[in-house]
Amino acid sequence: MPEEDIKEIIEKYKAKVEKYVDVETEGAAGSESLKAFSKEYLKFREEVLSKKVTRYEKWCSTAENIIKLKPSEKILPKLQEAINTSHLNITPAGAASFAALASLLIIFLGALISVAFYLISNEFPIFTLLMFLIIALVALNYFNKLPIYLATRWRLRASNQMVLAILYIVIYMRHTSNLEHAIKFAAQHIETPLSLDLRKIFWDMETGKFPTIKESIDNYLETWRHYNLEFVTAFHLIESSLYEPTESRRNDLLDKGLNVILEGTYEKMLHYAQDVKGPVTTLHMLGVILPILGLVVFPLIGAFLQGLVKWYHLAFLYNIVLPILVFSLGMNILSKRPTGYGESKVAEKVYEKAFDPFWLCFFVAGFLIIIGLFPLLFQAIETPKFAPNQKCAIGDIDLGSILGCFFGYVGFGDSVFGPFGIGALLLSFFIPAGVAVGLGLYYKLKSKKVIELRNETKQLESEFASALFQLGNRVGDGIPVELAFSKVAQTMEGTPSGNFFKLVDTNIRQLGMGVEEAIFNEKNGAILAYPSPLIESSMEVLLESSRKGPHIVSQSLISISTYIDRIHKVAERLKDLLAEVISSMKAQISFLTPAIAGIVVGISSMIVNIIVALNLKISSFTLESGAESAGTAGGLTTIVDLFKIDGIIPGYFFQLVVGIYVVQLAYILTIMQNGIENGTDKINEQHLLGTNLIRSFLIYAVIALIVTVLFSSMAQGLLSQELTG
Repeated sequence: MPEEDIKEIIEKYKAKVEKYVDVETEGAAGSESLKAFSKEYLKFREEVLSKKVTRYEKWCSTAENIIKLKPSEKILPKLQEAINTSHLNITPAGAASFAALASLLIIFLGALISVAFYLISNEFPIFTLLMFLIIALVALNYFNKLPIYLATRWRLRASNQMVLAILYIVIYMRHTSNLEHAIKFAAQHIETPLSLDLRKIFWDMETGKFPTIKESIDNYLETWRHYNLEFVTAFHLIESSLYEPTESRRNDLLDKGLNVILEGTYEKMLHYAQDVKGPVTTLHMLGVILPILGLVVFPLIGAFLQGLVKWYHLAFLYNIVLPILVFSLGMNILSKRPTGYGESKVAEKVYEKAFDPFWLCFFVAGFLIIIGLFPLLFQAIETPKFAPNQKCAIGDIDLGSILGCFFGYVGFGDSVFGPFGIGALLLSFFIPAGVAVGLGLYYKLKSKKVIELRNETKQLESEFASALFQLGNRVGDGIPVELAFSKVAQTMEGTPSGNFFKLVDTNIRQLGMGVEEAIFNEKNGAILAYPSPLIESSMEVLLESSRKGPHIVSQSLISISTYIDRIHKVAERLKDLLAEVISSMKAQISFLTPAIAGIVVGISSMIVNIIVALNLKISSFTLESGAESAGTAGGLTTIVDLFKIDGIIPGYFFQLVVGIYVVQLAYILTIMQNGIENGTDKINEQHLLGTNLIRSFLIYAVIALIVTVLFSSMAQGLLSQELTG
């Protein structure tokens, strides 16, 4: 038989088969909707990946063109896997080249600044050069492992959406046994980055990387085998349901798939809750308590070493090195967090259209910081001068014998040191206040409307299982879907679910809409008031199953309500497991850290004031004493030489370093608290930051101010009595 006739017969029978069989179910997803969906991958990738990541891709590409370096064979497989996981458009060589080039640029910049400083002052700044070398080494290590860090962060965010992804796939396949459409359905209703991963499954098949959808899925699941076996097992059980001959057996496998990931999630979170206590305690002791308590001795160290330890050395250690170490340890703890029950994506349009408070907060922060710089401006405008027999500089304010001078600049020979005054110390609080209030206000204003809407939506989701069960029963009793909404709305009157169903009923009765329009209309749809993917997907299942009759609608809604109820119970159990760790971290952020730091600042400022006052009193005494008291004066001069005033770190700079460190700790610990409790939940993270940054700083400032004023006034009073008496 000629080949043309064979082709003609095949095409003829293929056309007949396609009338009765959905050929894409067996693998080659050929429908136009799925093809269009897969083509959205590149556009969706651009939207999902932040501008920082795309800039990083460009920098890696540029660096690879300048100096092409190959990473070591040991790290190469991990680097390539990380690049694939995080959807980065770079090569391992590009990542290594950028790390090396960035480090060289930092060293070059440090050398340039050091040479410029040497030419101006004739003193070579060894500390500056050493600081840049340390930063370059840290940058080399960080940028070398940046793709691995991005992949870890990606997995953390993706794993937080896995329970919902399996839920949506199971919900869809309960009424339509089509895996491709079920994956598409899940990708449309879950948060990034897992939605991007699911879209890439179709993209890999469309671009010819894999011939069938099954091979593409298997390849994707292989990337999770070592990180989340429950997800892989659940997916394979769902795949197996396609080959079951009976409806009951198919549904059993779907239920088993959801149950596997729920039980696996609970078991892993149980171990994590037990294992995380030790690292969190260690982090708090090594990163918070010990460094803050160690600050007490710094004024004495600065005085004993006679100027070798400056305030900027302290700032480099406490505001750069320690925050990086604490952040790294925190991210390491978070990277081990297992799958959780992630938050639904809600109110994205509200979030995008919300008022951007950046400039308002920027000006508030700038205003507070400028107030805090007044003591330095006082010195910068004109070097403080001292009149004869006056303890305060010209233009400074004398606050009396107990509180001393406001700015507290001290003249020693031809040099001026300070500010040591209580007023300067109080003004220094405005600089960390500017940082804390600026950031806190920004996050609070940005997340306020969204968090309110989400809390209302979460309340609806928590009782939605009961509402769906009632709706399913009403439809199962033979009541049309249009009337069933009205019946359930009356039963649940006054609740968020009742209000949602009432909106649907109002749209049907008063605006003459059909069920689909009443729920999803772009202007008046009920879903606009409660933008939850869980509710949206449930309503879509209702509409799709309604084409197959009321019995299928009833079954679908009741099964969805059962699934939602099970997930809600697991979510509550997970919260119970982490309750102890979370409450401990909340106490650290809201009270312990700022309180300890406040007390330390007060004690340290008292030590500084005592050393400065003793120095000045002894110096004036030795000048006034005659030959009769030469021996005593000589001994006192030795004390003055031991505690040279130019080596003392002023309380102004000391508080500045500690205040900023407290704000940094509040920021890092809040991110950790949210990460442990909720996984990657950006909206809640910003809401917590808005609250914790301002609250922590206020507690720190109040305690530090009380302790500082109390101790300093006591010390000044005692010194004045001892040295005058």
